[in-house]
Amino acid sequence: MEQSTISDESDDEFPPEMRLEASNYRLVEAGIVTIPDMETLQECVAYENTHQNRTQILRRLKWKAEELRENEE
Repeated sequence: MEQSTISDESDDEFPPEMRLEASNYRLVEAGIVTIPDMETLQECVAYENTHQNRTQILRRLKWKAEELRENEE
């Protein structure tokens, strides 16, 4: 069973609460920088809106969305 967990490790390894709930802004920034796709980003935005609603973090998530969109083109 553990083998399937290893092969499926993508976003499950870093859910929104791990990316956004850090004692240090640099750790939160690192969590945002490593968001790999729009689905994960949307989960992070939803989590932030529900739990913290910090303007600075939401702005950084918006910038990450713009970056991901540019990379899709």
